[in-house]
Amino acid sequence: MTPKYDVLIVGAGIVGLAHALAARRRGLRTAVLDRDAQAAGASIRNFGFITVTGQAAGITWRRARRARDVWAEIAPQAGIAIHQRGLLVTARRPEAVAVLEDFSRTEMGEACRILGPHALAEHAALRPDLLAALHSPHELRVESRDAIPRLTAWLAEEHGVTFLQRTAAHAIEPGRVLTADGPITADKIIVCPGPDLTTLFPDIFRRRGITLCKLHMLRVAAPGFTLPAPVMSDLGLVRYLGYAGSPALPALRARLEAEQQAWLDDGIHLIAVQGADNSLVVGDSHHYADTPDPFQPRDVDDRMLEELSAVLTIPTPDVIERWIGIYPSGPDTAFTESPMEGVRLVMVTSGTGASTAFAIGEETIAEMLGHEPPPHVR
Repeated sequence: MTPKYDVLIVGAGIVGLAHALAARRRGLRTAVLDRDAQAAGASIRNFGFITVTGQAAGITWRRARRARDVWAEIAPQAGIAIHQRGLLVTARRPEAVAVLEDFSRTEMGEACRILGPHALAEHAALRPDLLAALHSPHELRVESRDAIPRLTAWLAEEHGVTFLQRTAAHAIEPGRVLTADGPITADKIIVCPGPDLTTLFPDIFRRRGITLCKLHMLRVAAPGFTLPAPVMSDLGLVRYLGYAGSPALPALRARLEAEQQAWLDDGIHLIAVQGADNSLVVGDSHHYADTPDPFQPRDVDDRMLEELSAVLTIPTPDVIERWIGIYPSGPDTAFTESPMEGVRLVMVTSGTGASTAFAIGEETIAEMLGHEPPPHVR
């Protein structure tokens, strides 16, 4: 007999898993199908950094706050370790300090505080020539390659979500998904295709100008110190949209263009997080193409490592692992469309899936059921 579900989700990355959780919390019989046998894409190739501070003002920032709360709630239930909390956005230049000061006076800067050189000197991991840092208490950090499998298992074992792995969706019709193993029927279908822009609804992606972003990631051997929190640098201030309203931002951008144009050309902005084994996950870069090449040029990695050494007391980082990630990118941070009755296409197009997906899942399920939107949307 053809299986029948209340909700069928195509895609088992973090966006699909977030929708599965939201659906089960509404009591809906839920299945998730994915062409792969296990998570292998962007959802496990990232920092595992649930970032609130620096997200674009408005709905993205509110989604990040809500998603952070969901992560904090479910992580202990699913056996997911939270390895770090908070964030330090460091400043090497006076122009960066000015941007941080501007941000600290906004609504999004609530509970954040500026640390001066004296406070930073307490942390052996930080270089002594840093001028300041913004400390945010809002962030959480998990190890993605561990967290996503644990989340999947928890949804299956504790919430009764059916996972149909190694099952590719070939086409969508109202009320059913067509696969090589036959159709699967559901009252509601949610498509979360990640970087697959060609199999389902390619016309929507072309109309929206969606392309793909390739990023470089590195793992650095334990450096002999403990980070006080995940760390970012000046370069992040010109990439993260949450700082875009700062009157001081143009001056910082001009100085970075004069001093680090190659870093800007590679889309580099430093993030360094630390795991249970004390190794650091370091990144990242951004290169865009409809089909990104699979290669990882050394000069891009070298620039990331140079930025790492400019912020942390790690003059010669020992790289023990390298990989690339691919995610969809577009003019919006995320979007949802309804290509046919009872079907929603959901895509995060800004690399913020881990930071916002749980909130987006709640929005999608509420809208499809005709319920009031969740509080973070109102």
